[in-house]
Amino acid sequence: MLPQAVLDRAAELREDPSTLDRLRAAPATRVIAVRQGRVRLDDSALRRTSPEEAVDATWALLGRDRDGVALLLAALPPEDAAIDAAPDETWFGMRDIGARLDAFETELLVEALAVAAWLRDAPFCPACGGGTELQQAGWSRRCLVCGRQHFPRTDPAVIVAVESRDGERLLLGANATWGGRMYSCFAGFVEAGESLESTVHRELEEESGVRLEELRFVGSQAWPFPRSLMVGFRAVVDDERTARPDGEEIVDVRWFTREEIGSALAGEGPVGLPGPASIARALITEWYEGDR
Repeated sequence: MLPQAVLDRAAELREDPSTLDRLRAAPATRVIAVRQGRVRLDDSALRRTSPEEAVDATWALLGRDRDGVALLLAALPPEDAAIDAAPDETWFGMRDIGARLDAFETELLVEALAVAAWLRDAPFCPACGGGTELQQAGWSRRCLVCGRQHFPRTDPAVIVAVESRDGERLLLGANATWGGRMYSCFAGFVEAGESLESTVHRELEEESGVRLEELRFVGSQAWPFPRSLMVGFRAVVDDERTARPDGEEIVDVRWFTREEIGSALAGEGPVGLPGPASIARALITEWYEGDR
């Protein structure tokens, strides 16, 4: 499955109110710049810049680099003259580069994108609408009116690989937004008051019409679209004959043989599958490679 966490987030530094100013002034500090959900690369690593290269940025502490040097996030406005010497096509999103990065760079990328989105999208208090000030090195906001404290939000979602009772076929669905060109595992957000397991059963019955008789947790992945924690499961269907799309979000469901999945993973059809950076791809690959 997906690699375990490898990034030192240096959470102990967040309580010192001088951390960001001190690190921005330190010559050794490195910066990951994020602009509209995109970053730049140096070969197969995120580009590190110096603090003075970022103009009008909103700042946060990301942690420590591989060699222990401090890493900051510079969340940039849509256009930043100092950083924008590089053309637009040299800025990449998660789906563009996720498969090219190792575990450390991937975790750093997801953290930077998620925190940058929160810094950009949540400048006001959701309770009273007042302005806020950043605290904890960019990891919390305090409302200047009502005094409430707010933190970056994470929304849990489930994603499930459903196999036949004999284990030889995999049920995948085509989302309406993909125009039927790609098939993937079934996924959905956890609703208020709902457990992960209950979400799995509800989502599968809603989207594909099937009920499940076995369910097991596999792993999870932080996913910055928009701020999700994808919790992966594998399941066994109760009755294969009940599979059908909901006709709204899912336009088609299909049972794939192991041979068909192998061809799709190799890019040879019959359909497209999720990209290598996603937990959906990992779930499909684990099923394909297991018990062979």
